[in-house]
Amino acid sequence: MTQPLLDNWTQQDFDTVEEGVLVARHNLVDTGLFTDDALADIIDTHPAEDLSINTMGVDPNVFDWREGERNGVSGRELVQLVRDGQLWINCRKMLDNNPDYARVFNQLYDEIEAGKPGFQAQQRTANLLISSPTAWVPYHVDMPVNMLWHIRGTKRVWVYPHFDKRFASGEVLEKVCSGEWSEDVPYDPSFDRYALVYDAQPGQLITWPQLAPHRVRNLDGLNVSLSTEHKNPRAKRRINVHTANHLMRTRFGVACKSIDVEGFAAHTKQTLARAFRVAGKFAGKEKEQFVYPKTFVVDPDAPHGYRMKEGVESSVVAPHEELEATGV
Repeated sequence: MTQPLLDNWTQQDFDTVEEGVLVARHNLVDTGLFTDDALADIIDTHPAEDLSINTMGVDPNVFDWREGERNGVSGRELVQLVRDGQLWINCRKMLDNNPDYARVFNQLYDEIEAGKPGFQAQQRTANLLISSPTAWVPYHVDMPVNMLWHIRGTKRVWVYPHFDKRFASGEVLEKVCSGEWSEDVPYDPSFDRYALVYDAQPGQLITWPQLAPHRVRNLDGLNVSLSTEHKNPRAKRRINVHTANHLMRTRFGVACKSIDVEGFAAHTKQTLARAFRVAGKFAGKEKEQFVYPKTFVVDPDAPHGYRMKEGVESSVVAPHEELEATGV
């Protein structure tokens, strides 16, 4: 009999999924799938197009998130560079690319579905995150429902009130859901007084409602986490509502402030978003999500494990930073 991966969940734990912030236990640590050797093997066998290497600079008060090139460094050496440097590796689409891991990741969702009647985890994805002891991820929102399964090291997670326009306005979420922006959004340190703060330990899950702003800072050790995402009819409709609001504002000059996902208006907006998406495909203009250009290369001999490419600007300007101080 397969051993459960969810560790002593209560019915309240199951009921909180997607509805609030949940901290619960899991047994991924005991699978043996996340040792240094296993991580090196994943890096060496993972498709290059689904593996990204990032750095974030050394000052969490300065936005400096960058995408880089692996530069032929082996998986074993890259794991060591992450341990000693300032890097963040994202192995995307683990369900598609790693069958042994996919069985374990799907078991997590199957156990949640069994424990929460009516819960659906469709369009499942899983990304393996391997990051340096002092790495950090800026304030952002995830479009699908996100679950952070922490496995090694310790990290601090700030989760901010969801569906509260003080922390991510309607227009901000429109830009993210429509693909105009990356998932990085405007942040002010004053937001922190309203945040829930958790220090994630190995074997802990932290999850929050869809589109809830959050940020992360590692505290100690080589950090390994599994970030899983899923959608269901309500989650897809929420993205479509924001996308339709963006279309109405930018194409027709109509400001639609409601972000409700239930009722006639929400379903109408979903139809509008889908119609524009289909029309874009016929016109050869499919929706594209913003991505950062590759501005550095991994270098074992360089400070923090990387060096900038020639001619690269010393600072990064994300889409949300191009805004003037308008309160958007």
